[in-house]
Amino acid sequence: MDVVYFVILVSSLIFVHELGHFLFAKAFGVKVLTFSLGFGPKLLRIRGRETEYCISLLPLGGYVRMLEESRSDLVLPEDKNRTFESLSLTKRIVVVLAGPMMNLVFPVLLYFSVFVSDGPFLPPTVGVVLPNHAADGKLFPGDRIMAIDGEEIGTFDELKRIVAKSPGKTLVFKVFRDNKHTDVEITVEDRIERRELDIVERIGTIGIQPSPPAPVIGVPNADAPAYRAGLRTFDMVTHVGGMPIRKFTDLAAAFSDNSGETLPVTYFRPVLVPNALGGLAEIAVFEAGVVALTPNPAGNGFFERTGIELADLYAAIVPEQSVFHKAGLRPGDKILRLDDEPVPAWSTFCERVLAEPDRPHRIEYLAARDGRVRSGTIQLRREQFTDEHGQSFERYVLQLQHWIPVAPEERVSHPAPVRYALEKAVEETASVTRFVLVGLVRLIQGRISVDSLSGPITLFQVAGEEGRKGTDYFLWAMALISINLGLFNLLPIPVLDGGHLMFFLIEAVLRRPLPLRLRELAHIVGMAILIGLMLLAFKNDVEKRWDGIFGKTPARLG
Repeated sequence: MDVVYFVILVSSLIFVHELGHFLFAKAFGVKVLTFSLGFGPKLLRIRGRETEYCISLLPLGGYVRMLEESRSDLVLPEDKNRTFESLSLTKRIVVVLAGPMMNLVFPVLLYFSVFVSDGPFLPPTVGVVLPNHAADGKLFPGDRIMAIDGEEIGTFDELKRIVAKSPGKTLVFKVFRDNKHTDVEITVEDRIERRELDIVERIGTIGIQPSPPAPVIGVPNADAPAYRAGLRTFDMVTHVGGMPIRKFTDLAAAFSDNSGETLPVTYFRPVLVPNALGGLAEIAVFEAGVVALTPNPAGNGFFERTGIELADLYAAIVPEQSVFHKAGLRPGDKILRLDDEPVPAWSTFCERVLAEPDRPHRIEYLAARDGRVRSGTIQLRREQFTDEHGQSFERYVLQLQHWIPVAPEERVSHPAPVRYALEKAVEETASVTRFVLVGLVRLIQGRISVDSLSGPITLFQVAGEEGRKGTDYFLWAMALISINLGLFNLLPIPVLDGGHLMFFLIEAVLRRPLPLRLRELAHIVGMAILIGLMLLAFKNDVEKRWDGIFGKTPARLG
């Protein structure tokens, strides 16, 4: 099947590319002699009124042959005004540019076909409001966002995309809260994000998340009612008094009117499996349990009556070689302060540390092992990474993790799926095009190794792998390769479309075409460059896929 996927992928992209040349040539009255998919011996020929349509043996290419493309063409008097050269310079540019542009437009259709089947989506309901962000004190968990600046929305995806595109702007949110609508003005934060290839983007954010936290609890005090009943940190409560508990706020509500009545509390407790998969992974399983919890009737608020709080600030994973482990932090410990400042939420802790990663920080935490407040000093280390493009970079990594799953929410259909799919398709095409262009610049700058160039073997492998995953994966890969093909053809190398455009630009400046002999020599040079690039890409493919041919064979011979 890999061969079939490969042929479908390559043939489709070549057909789209050549179709662009063909359609505009026909539209401008040029006589097209041949429309061919592939090179070499012709396997199938269909003769039209004036054009021969054929499929050739080698699928790695194709061409549209127009009248007077070569000296061998016989131009009849009635066809004198139907040659490619008879077109105005502007029309010739359009015909040549149409091929690469079709490869850049075709992905919009491919992405559209993927995105149009997306869904269902998360509703535009606020699940979490992050402290010290734009929405803090203005939006609250449970708020339903109905519209932004008068534009109605029906999914959290729409909310996120509108905010992301509005850094620094003040937006008016129409909110449904307490059975009534209210307008809330929020100034969107301007956040800088660094992506692969050193791409820097400005992203708008207001500090909200879509789904509420699940009822995973923290029990910091050994003398609290919850601890005495048998509940522990990271237990996930499922029922209280027989009533199902879906999110943490449900748990708090179950005890809101309790004046000391004992209630059964059912929970799941994660328990690590020792030496899971032979030590290859850390796996935890849930053990079910039930306890009888009697809250303190004299307490004010949920925490004072039960000793239960959200496990947001409790460390769940602390790698042994991390700076946090060396500072004394262990799983189950609760983070209290950072640099003598209280930490209201895990997100705040991460933001503060990563804001100044290259300096020491003093951390205070409540140790689960003895209930004492301890402190230590941490300073993040730079970690070395090499991406798939061969570009090396350093990054500060926060190895500490907490564990707060989100409560499942009932999903909704998108109110305008076609509009959504089209907008997403255009945005994704533009984003990938920009990424490929930046990659090309980095390659020219020498910041990406030429060893990252790939050829037909990689193309064959990608087609097979993505095809076996499913249609959406295959179409996604086809869109990416189509954009690469379109941009590659725009390179100013003779024999490529970009080379023709370069000649037309020179013709526009000189007000006459370059001499035919000079163009022929340039085409020979361009063909040599193209063959060189193909050989380099083929070599890279072989070294990546069959390293044993180069690295292991000599060792065996020796």
